[in-house]
Amino acid sequence: MRLLFLLVCCVPFLSAAGQTAPPPYKNPKLPIEQRVDDLLGRMTLEEKTAQLLSLWKGKAGITEGRGTFDPGRAGQSGLLRHGIGRIERASESALGGADPSVGLTAREQAAYANAIQRYLIEQTRLGIPAIFHEEALHGLKAKGATSFPQAIGLASTWEPDLVRRIYEVVARETRARGVQQVLSPVIDVAREPRWGRIEETFGEDPYLTGRLGVAAVKGFQGEPPVDRIDDRHVIATLKHMTGHGQPEAGMNVGPANYSERELREVFFPPFKAAVQEAGALALMPSYNEVNAVPSHANVWMLRDVLRGEWGFDGVIVSDWSAIDQLRTIHHIAADPAESARRALEATVDVELPDIETYHTLVEGVRNGRVSEAAVDAAVRRTLRAKFMAGLFENPYADPDEAEKVTRNPEHRRLALEAAHKAVVLLKNENQLLPLDRSVLKSLAVIGPHAAETLLGGYSGDPTNTVSVLEGIRAAVGPAVTVHYAEGVRLTEDSTFTDGPQPLVGGSRSSQRWQADRVALAASASNDARIAEAVEAAGRSDVVLLVLGGNEATSREGWDKAAHLGDRSSLNLLRDQERLVRAVQATGKRIVVLLLNGRPLATPYLEETIPAILEGWYLGQETGTAVADVLFGDYNPGGKLPVTIPRSVGQLPVFYNHKPSARRGYLFTSVEPLYPFGFGLSYTTFAIGKPKLSSDRVGAGETVEVEIEVKNTGNRPGDEVVQMYVRDDVSSVTRPVKELRGFERISLAPGESRTVRFRLTPDDLAFYNLDMKRVVEPGTFTVMAGPNSRDVLSTTLEVMAEPKR
Repeated sequence: MRLLFLLVCCVPFLSAAGQTAPPPYKNPKLPIEQRVDDLLGRMTLEEKTAQLLSLWKGKAGITEGRGTFDPGRAGQSGLLRHGIGRIERASESALGGADPSVGLTAREQAAYANAIQRYLIEQTRLGIPAIFHEEALHGLKAKGATSFPQAIGLASTWEPDLVRRIYEVVARETRARGVQQVLSPVIDVAREPRWGRIEETFGEDPYLTGRLGVAAVKGFQGEPPVDRIDDRHVIATLKHMTGHGQPEAGMNVGPANYSERELREVFFPPFKAAVQEAGALALMPSYNEVNAVPSHANVWMLRDVLRGEWGFDGVIVSDWSAIDQLRTIHHIAADPAESARRALEATVDVELPDIETYHTLVEGVRNGRVSEAAVDAAVRRTLRAKFMAGLFENPYADPDEAEKVTRNPEHRRLALEAAHKAVVLLKNENQLLPLDRSVLKSLAVIGPHAAETLLGGYSGDPTNTVSVLEGIRAAVGPAVTVHYAEGVRLTEDSTFTDGPQPLVGGSRSSQRWQADRVALAASASNDARIAEAVEAAGRSDVVLLVLGGNEATSREGWDKAAHLGDRSSLNLLRDQERLVRAVQATGKRIVVLLLNGRPLATPYLEETIPAILEGWYLGQETGTAVADVLFGDYNPGGKLPVTIPRSVGQLPVFYNHKPSARRGYLFTSVEPLYPFGFGLSYTTFAIGKPKLSSDRVGAGETVEVEIEVKNTGNRPGDEVVQMYVRDDVSSVTRPVKELRGFERISLAPGESRTVRFRLTPDDLAFYNLDMKRVVEPGTFTVMAGPNSRDVLSTTLEVMAEPKR
């Protein structure tokens, strides 16, 4: 009987040749949940906990030199003895630091990832591969990867399909290197321009951010529903839930003490849309506290709302060291073990970037302070992600493919398209732009960053970038004399007066963003630079002033003393206005191009400069895109995704404010410098009054909205048609208007088109006195226009009962 029992038990694991068959978790034909159950049931507590850990700086314990995996060192350190959940930023290897310019090439990174995976599969008991993470905010943050416009620039395109196509490319470049998950997109609603991370966001509006966030997730992961992540896509990670984009005093990590109503109507919607519409598979909580509860310990927000109400069953990864910060910053935990317990209770599954607190979960389970069921639930979610990514069947990257994809010319063309569409024309008095090359004899290009390419935070190190100066010289050739002057220097690491300098170690953008010390250039040292600029302007027909900020003056402030990035002022930094006045004294025609990470308050420019362009950070193709716009080879059509104030004293200045706000100031206007959604063109458009399919509907019915648009100028161009809604009378106060639809369209001169939107009950709903989401009977104003200010309107009546 004993022999018969052994034969019966072993038959399922024997092949026809008498070899032991793989266990069920290695069988790709079985459902993922069955494979997860089987694998989880085989794991020790130590192996389970290892799946919740990650290595970043810890890679030094498994790496030899600059980027070679060392199995001997790995074995000696014991870091991979029980497996590992994730490897953070393999592009930086162990010793490359956070600057991708000194990190690994695509080929090197693929080989490095392969070596680690091979060790995990062949040298650990269960052979569980790791998920590799990378940053991919506006392109993979790695050496050689394509660099697209910064996120706020992508938002200025107002084109979700373009955003989707961009992140498809980013996903492809990322996956080719052996990386399965990215910590992107950032879908914080950003209503605080002093905050240095505003450049990482899609702007101030929940609806626009939600539409672009959904597009980004689809680009990364593929069209939903996503049962498997193929070898051209990656797992997207939504960041950062929530309230991160409007911190107290504009300081990173500051409290976000907003009511539940504000959270649900402003900060939650983009996350909910990305989860329920796009099927996002991962999420990262924010560093800050919400109503006295840090997000990484917020059971209500993460477990009850995100997982319970919205049905999110993906992986929650911590922000960097944020679990330990429950102890070190927020002081709601006494030790790392308590931090780990509280984060796990809130259903945070994985600790990033290194092993700081979650290793204590083993002892926590054994002493009864941590539930093993909670550990199992987190491990189950992390294993499911690995199975979905196909890691058990295809854990290795192809180094040849990684190198090939990185140098794809189609990706560069897409980067140029995005840069074109991100440029916003803020002013064009007397049609100074576009400049006519056929009559232009000389042009002065002046500014602190005219001769280098600003990429923004979390940027990679592309192989080729084009500065504004280079782009203009290429566009005009020898027929136009181009004079260059630095004008002023903002920070000590800026370019020099004799032009762009070769960099030791690669991207200055990354170096500047990463460096702790930020030193403004001495004002006295700018006197000679301003004199050189005046001389260059005097010898030129037209002057292009390239002004703004750089990656040191607006960035993530991750240390309250050593690494700051927020500002108390939105004015132009370090002698830039003095430069403007000096050049104006020459009497030459001036165009200003702003390159910056945060909205800048520039009322003097608006009052005195005839033509102004906002470029944010336009990516590796900056110079080509700027030259094309400057000379009319491309007609700008971007729109602002944020409201730009006249001064910091107007904050908060977002457009969808309540009726009692913005009542007026002594001695200054209450109106912003530029409204949300604003942007001009070299042509003109007429946008008609919205027409409704019915002016009376029931509370549960949908109405069709038609808006006629015509190009009334003499150039082809793009217009973004924007639809806003206001609830005229309601049981609780409602914003004066809310974006509920938009579409970017291209029209030839004289061409007309009808743009159609659907207003659904959800577009009209809000949370009432009982915090129930309802559509109240009454009238709604439906508005349409080219921005949030200049709109035409009509009235929709909503009845309690369906229309008879």
